[in-house]
Amino acid sequence: MLFSSIVFIAYFLPAFLVFYYTMGMRTAALLTGSVIFYVWGEGPYVALLAGLIALNHVVAHRIAKATPERAKIWLAGVIGTNLAVLALFKYAGFIAESVNSLVGATMLPVLDLRLPLGISFFTFQLISYVVDVHRREVQPERNPIAFATYILMFPHLIAGPIVRYADIRSELQQQGRHVRTGLGVQYFCVGLSQKVLIANSLAPVADHAFSLGGNLDATMAWLGALSYTLQIYFDFCGYSNMAIGLAFLLGFTFPKNFDYPYAAQSISDFWRRWHMSLSFWFRDYVYIPLGGNRGSQPRVLMNLLVVFFLTGLWHGAAWNFIVWGLFHGMFLLTERLGFNKVLQLLPRPVTVVYTMLVVTVGWVFFRAEDLTSAMFYLSKMADVTAFYEPLIESRVLMSAQFWLALGCGILLSLPTLPALMGRLRRPLYGCSSVIPEPRLDTLRVAVLPAPLLLAGLFLSIALLAGTSLNPFLYFRF
Repeated sequence: MLFSSIVFIAYFLPAFLVFYYTMGMRTAALLTGSVIFYVWGEGPYVALLAGLIALNHVVAHRIAKATPERAKIWLAGVIGTNLAVLALFKYAGFIAESVNSLVGATMLPVLDLRLPLGISFFTFQLISYVVDVHRREVQPERNPIAFATYILMFPHLIAGPIVRYADIRSELQQQGRHVRTGLGVQYFCVGLSQKVLIANSLAPVADHAFSLGGNLDATMAWLGALSYTLQIYFDFCGYSNMAIGLAFLLGFTFPKNFDYPYAAQSISDFWRRWHMSLSFWFRDYVYIPLGGNRGSQPRVLMNLLVVFFLTGLWHGAAWNFIVWGLFHGMFLLTERLGFNKVLQLLPRPVTVVYTMLVVTVGWVFFRAEDLTSAMFYLSKMADVTAFYEPLIESRVLMSAQFWLALGCGILLSLPTLPALMGRLRRPLYGCSSVIPEPRLDTLRVAVLPAPLLLAGLFLSIALLAGTSLNPFLYFRF
């Protein structure tokens, strides 16, 4: 069940909110609604998730009580189990196909298992929880219902943001949570508009360009790449904003997940702004344990490559995702080796263009069906001699809706709206955040005009009712 669906907006959400607000035991109510939400889309896989929740809950208490040596054994065992389940469903087929292709024979059976929704996200949340318990940064949750609610909470269960237990521990333990209705409604309406009005409107052109094959020309290749660059941002950022809005309606504060990444002035800056909860997760649970910035420069560079290899692999079990991760990793290495000093001397528009060029090329690896298709697509983008050829079979897709979405996407992917709200001196929502990041200490959001939010909501619902095209890109991860 997508947040951007008529079923969720018109039926599930209103019914659940009435149930949640009228129930005295709100944690139990949230857990009940979350189980229904997950079973709606996944059915029997809820038993797998329940088993992992029970295992991690029990083992976390064992870790807290054990000696340091025994605690490490418990920690390694539960992390290994979590990753083994993820590997079975997500990577077993990819590993088998890669080995069989390498040896030229069928040595390993290729399993065809349907990927449980949200498995990459809830696996990382389980790992962060047991690691934080082992580090004595949090105490294990005594209440199994509260712990199950933390993992199963439907706003972040399917596609994040990745919420750590410490982020919402105090809110989980309160039955009478402080609900921020205005902030929640604004975030949800903005996210829904980003997803439906912009991302969904750009999707047909991106899909068309990446399906043209040999009929692709340079003009359509660049237009398709630009469309996908904006589509994936507004798709995922919109979904994250809807999740954050839903959390406010339930009395929780989720971490910010995007901070205008397309305004970044380097690839390093981009990864401080894009999918921030994932970036911070890899920093705290992979990069720093590997040694982080400590040690020799070759070791630091290797740590970065390992992190971005795993980042690519986390996104998908295919070589094009791995290449996408390493592609970003190589630019990060280049910047760390001295190119960042060059970027600091350049004007801001130049550094933003450099960053967006790298990011857009990288998204081709991310979107293409496989590595061969990605390389072919990039070769068409590089074919400047074909730049003025007509847009083959694409004018039917060049609707006013697409061009409006493209223009609004470019404008709103930059911090133009906050600047405008600042000039208009709109009042601010303000609330403390529990996220220990300097840029997230205090959440201050300009109050958008109610007519604008209502227009976005009703127009989004109208488009959803009038079309069957409503993909969510991160469901495949």
